Amino acid sequence: MPCARLTARQAIAAVADAYTETTVPAARATPAAASTTPDGPLGWHGYDDARARAHARTGEDESVVTALATIGGREAVVLSFEFRYLGGSLGEHTGERLEAAYTHAREHGLPVVSLIATGGSRMQEGMRALTQLQRVARQSALNRAAGLPQIAVLRDPTTGGGWATLGAAADVILALPGAQIGFAGSRVRPPDADSFAYSAEGQLTSGHIDAVVPPDRLRETLQRWLQLLCPPIRPPQEPGTRTVEPAPPPYALGASALPETGWDAVVRAREPGRPRAEAYLRAYFDDREEISGDRCGGVDPGLRCGFGHHEGRTVAFAAQCGTATRPAGFRTAARLVRLAGRLGIPVLTLIDTPGAANDAEAERAGAGAAIADAFAALATAEVPVTSLLIGEGGSGGALALAAPGRLWATPDSYFSVIAPELAAAILKREEAQVHDTADQLRIRPQDLLELGVIQGIVPPP
Repeated sequence: MPCARLTARQAIAAVADAYTETTVPAARATPAAASTTPDGPLGWHGYDDARARAHARTGEDESVVTALATIGGREAVVLSFEFRYLGGSLGEHTGERLEAAYTHAREHGLPVVSLIATGGSRMQEGMRALTQLQRVARQSALNRAAGLPQIAVLRDPTTGGGWATLGAAADVILALPGAQIGFAGSRVRPPDADSFAYSAEGQLTSGHIDAVVPPDRLRETLQRWLQLLCPPIRPPQEPGTRTVEPAPPPYALGASALPETGWDAVVRAREPGRPRAEAYLRAYFDDREEISGDRCGGVDPGLRCGFGHHEGRTVAFAAQCGTATRPAGFRTAARLVRLAGRLGIPVLTLIDTPGAANDAEAERAGAGAAIADAFAALATAEVPVTSLLIGEGGSGGALALAAPGRLWATPDSYFSVIAPELAAAILKREEAQVHDTADQLRIRPQDLLELGVIQGIVPPP
């Protein structure tokens, strides 16, 4: 069932401790937006009457309300759409208000929280309305470049240009259950379209949003995200001088003794009862929130990404869960590293995979390009990345998440150019020679340390 449709002000009140509506300074009003031409820029007969009826029905004079709000003690600029005002459509006055709100956020170093409910661009203003999407996209890009977080909440419905700019461009995208979400609105879709694809749940499955959040949990979820993404304001630094302390590697949670042979290392790393990503994340973070999806149509449940609090500060994480990492997983990890870089948050990666997925579906999904993107994201990271090998380190699928020069290992892990069994098969060796091959590959933690591949072997707590 579709989620309940709140008014713009009810939506703000539902998530904010307190808020004050903001107005557009006269100096920022554009001549076009300030125009008093009858029936708008197209002279659309009846447009003035439609706006008058919308005002009488809602008490609003535009489809968006902008406010300065406090959410969980954190100040934020909030944009909230009024769907009852001409379907929450974007016109020139809407663009003017949104531009002023984004500008205020940049001038005061504040995050932007968008509570979206819109059917798209306003037909009665034609191309003048559609070009507001460029205006909004530019403002969003400027705030992104300034390192300011943007969080979107997709209400019902979120379609058209509002989804393609305010929604899909946000750093973290939350949605209410049952909300209609899609570039195509309900009246312009193909008659045989799968309705699930245009729902919050469908968009989550396809990797386009981060979470579906029930209304009664939205306020606390927004509070946690703002606490994670908005660290205390520090004195301004000169360009190029930003310093971010790296995250310390976690302690080892499994066996403390080092393996005697290469095959011993393999057996221990593949042990079903060995501590996995969940155990390490739970021990390392006081609290955390996760992002989901590669924004390209894919989700990899075997790779978890997000942000958490460790010893009083935020650390981003990308953690392999012991399965073959799929293209969507590599793209999601790359997305996380770049977002953390923009926000000045250090990154921790936990490496545990037999390798990259190599089935036909993975190839069709662009495995090579996705792995290349992950390598590039770590190689050019704007913040320190700390990596810990907690289990299997299978070839390039593991190395793609390993920080150059900042890799540690647990005693119950191994890292290999290729799995010993596959190496023996390529070399046409007998099955009995697999153990010797494992020794020759020098894959034990102590071997990796001697070879200079890792910085150290982490101890137990």
